Amino acid sequence: MKPTATLLIRNAEQVVTAENLSDPPGVKRWHTLRVIPRGAVACSADRIVAVGPTDEVMAQVDLAPNATVVDAVGRVVTPGLVDCHTHPVFAGSRLDEFEMRLQGRSYEEIAAVGGGIRATVRAVRGASEEELVRLALPRLDDFLALGTTTLEAKSGYGLSTESELRLLRAIRRLDAQHPIDLVPTFLGAHEIPDEYRDNRGAYLRIVTDEMLPAVRQEGLAEFCDVFCERGVYAVAEARAVLTRARDLGFGLKIHAEQLSHSGAARLAAELGAVSADHLDWCDEGDLEALQQAGVVPVVLPGAVFFLGKDRYAPARRMVDRGMPLAVSTDYNPGSSPTPSLPMAGTLACLRQGLLPAEALVAGTLGGAYALNREREIGTLEPGKQADVVVWKAQDYRELFYHFGVARAERVVKKGQIVWHTECEVRRRPPVPDVET
Repeated sequence: MKPTATLLIRNAEQVVTAENLSDPPGVKRWHTLRVIPRGAVACSADRIVAVGPTDEVMAQVDLAPNATVVDAVGRVVTPGLVDCHTHPVFAGSRLDEFEMRLQGRSYEEIAAVGGGIRATVRAVRGASEEELVRLALPRLDDFLALGTTTLEAKSGYGLSTESELRLLRAIRRLDAQHPIDLVPTFLGAHEIPDEYRDNRGAYLRIVTDEMLPAVRQEGLAEFCDVFCERGVYAVAEARAVLTRARDLGFGLKIHAEQLSHSGAARLAAELGAVSADHLDWCDEGDLEALQQAGVVPVVLPGAVFFLGKDRYAPARRMVDRGMPLAVSTDYNPGSSPTPSLPMAGTLACLRQGLLPAEALVAGTLGGAYALNREREIGTLEPGKQADVVVWKAQDYRELFYHFGVARAERVVKKGQIVWHTECEVRRRPPVPDVET
């Protein structure tokens, strides 16, 4: 019996599946794409049921009486993008710091005198949960219009138990209200707050003994992350946080080797983290340890670019080794204020040596691997969740070639068109506040 399609996208110039094609078996070939000319994707409810040439797909399915049919003539169709490292919930602005850096101050100098992350912390502590949700919703609209359908969202701008829980509750509400799926990550070890600058050990104990159990009790986060960096959290401190998080059942992530070589990548391998992110200062031994441990490397070229630095993570080497590379925006108010994963892909091509095919896979399947969701999202395959983007392009390489302008024509989330260029975002109905 044929499946009944409730959504059919047909006659596309290219359908790009981003499947992980392997030859020989078991070897990841991240430069390989399946590109189907005059292709089609059929969905039934929230699942993909057929992908292939239009004639073949139409022969494989029956159309539901009320099916939506999209003629994607002259368009490219890809999986929904997966942005696996972002900080989208915050208050305040860092515009002044942008100008200070243009005048010669470094990111590290600004942070040392109370700017950077701590400046955003002060703004977040003064914001209500309702305000945090209100500020974040239009940011999520921007992500959606740029093709992102799944977004990791970190806390880390509260740095107190009350404020961290407020951020994570806001993320939970945003996930319920917006079409994008948000994957919550606890990042209480993002910085040392002002009031504990002279007693960092006491704050570390609050993170391990108070914050992490409270987050786990409310089920507010799937992952735990730490900013392991000179002047922030040392390897021993990061190990204490992540070991405690692992014992409580969190998946592990780590900001590693961003501004200096700290040893964080080896720690990620030691603890079996899901991903190690940034990696601008990693070396060949780090890559070997990560690969042997099955840790996904996540590169964030937007942060390097926006901070005016010139040392990028060795993404070309990661691909050549067969590592399941992910590219992400690192969206945040200080070092990478862009929601554009296509723009991050352009930078990965121009500054890290990726080919467009590799950048696309890194922003779809690679991101799914970094969130433990590769069986559910990241490719266009029958049985997977129906997250699909129709782009105003005739060749997938245009997503990275026309830098800074790639926008989706239609975005499909779980089989429903939730964005197109002629309508507003179809948000989910607001969820009533829950007493906690």
